[in-house]
Amino acid sequence: MAEIINMPRLSDTMEEGTVAKWFKKVGDKISEGDILAEIETDKATMEFESFNEGELLHIGIQEGGTAPVDTLLAIIGKKGEDISSFISKSKSKSETKTTEKNDGDKLTSEVTETNKPNSIPEGVEIVTMPRLSDTMEEGTVAKWNKKVGDKVNEGDILAEIETDKATMEFESFYQGVLLHIGLDEGDSAAVDSLLAIIGKADTDIDQVLLVLNSSSSSAPKQDSKVVEKDPVTKKSDLKPEIKNEQPNNIIKDSSINDRIIASPLAKKLAADKQIDLRSVKGTGDFGRIIKRDIDNYKQSQALDSKQSIPHGVESITEIANSQMRKTIAKRLSESKFSAPHYYLGVEFNMDNAISFRNQYNSIPDTKISFNDIIIKAVAFSLKKHPQVNSKWEDHQITHHHHVHIGVAVAVDDGLVVPVVRFADERNLSQIGSSVKDYAARAQDKKLKPEEMDGSTFTISNLGMFGIQEFTSIINQPNGAILSVGAIVEKPVIKSGNIVVGNTMKLTLACDHRVVDGATGAQFLKTLREYVENPLTMLI
Repeated sequence: MAEIINMPRLSDTMEEGTVAKWFKKVGDKISEGDILAEIETDKATMEFESFNEGELLHIGIQEGGTAPVDTLLAIIGKKGEDISSFISKSKSKSETKTTEKNDGDKLTSEVTETNKPNSIPEGVEIVTMPRLSDTMEEGTVAKWNKKVGDKVNEGDILAEIETDKATMEFESFYQGVLLHIGLDEGDSAAVDSLLAIIGKADTDIDQVLLVLNSSSSSAPKQDSKVVEKDPVTKKSDLKPEIKNEQPNNIIKDSSINDRIIASPLAKKLAADKQIDLRSVKGTGDFGRIIKRDIDNYKQSQALDSKQSIPHGVESITEIANSQMRKTIAKRLSESKFSAPHYYLGVEFNMDNAISFRNQYNSIPDTKISFNDIIIKAVAFSLKKHPQVNSKWEDHQITHHHHVHIGVAVAVDDGLVVPVVRFADERNLSQIGSSVKDYAARAQDKKLKPEEMDGSTFTISNLGMFGIQEFTSIINQPNGAILSVGAIVEKPVIKSGNIVVGNTMKLTLACDHRVVDGATGAQFLKTLREYVENPLTMLI
């Protein structure tokens, strides 16, 4: 079925865009990731890539043309597909109602703006939950850097937003006074939900909120205030909020037959400080424990744990799923149940790799890990076997001739996969430096979304935890993932004699739609040659 591509919102202040250049013409084949056009926004000219695949059937805005956000930009679908209904529907949406009125002897016409918002005073800017990654569906306010009444300049950091991948600083595109905060620290909301309101100091914010509440009877119920841009007026139309009676993020302890309500951030801070939430008095809505309650908590207020949790009483703790955990669950479930996995296991002799690493690390200011050696060996092997460095698409299999290796990194909330780009072109020291940097910033949730996108193959190493052998779920859209176990000292046979050796077990999980068994076996054979003879990677 045809896919409608609308004018994207490429910045928080963008209301309309101009097509500076088209890179594709009607009839061209479009693949995911292809650059469709250059879009000029209010701040910059940016490349706009396709998230769809098929044939470019229609261009809605010609080069030099300007249109509001969400206006029809293009249609992508199957060759010969009938798209007349899509085009006519788009035109009907963009048309404004024209009415005629008699002004004395003169007959004049005027344009009646549809969906005209009447709740937002002039000079008031609505700040919404930004989409900070391509997979982000909702965000959590980890920290506010401004409070109501503070002056805000363009470029000031308003808050830290926790996404499904990282915690990122969110800067203001507006200037004025912070009039209203829509989400407390630790609260979560969907993308485009109300985050804050900025405007003039003398703005009657109570009147704005009153207008919002007055329209609640005719608006659909929702968990947050959703801000939409009207395509005609280009102003924000703020829908009212219907609050849930019970907060979503709760920690419930059945042993005391009561609910302990705490924000995710408060829960994390309490765990870090080893504070029992049962002994903290919440000052948020519904008695909710929030960040300031943990910051102001005094250890002397703590209750005796023996008194608060009687022996022999069942007790549970319910922890709200983080954005990262929700995304991990969604993506891995999709991968496991859509890609037919099969597994190939091997065991490599690591004696030469151990000697090689010891010699390499004898160089001053140089230190590499066995994982760095594996990454480099995999990169070289993928160059020789592009069938493994590939992805499945409905109408084709795409072989990547560049090697971008995703390296799975465990963090408190789950797993992130930063990408070592062009790994085959980097030396071992460069790979080691990149992986160390990614791992450190991953723990602090400071990785950028673009640093976790674009992998063509993934490596997961649990050897450092003493795990000798395991299997992994493919990190789609990759066609395969390599699981790396620990190096184990054990008896091996060399030249007919039993001697002490060092071995490592690896398991390659393949998507059978992309990688056949023989292809995967040939890849592992090449990988063995590099890992067991690492000097060949320096030649």
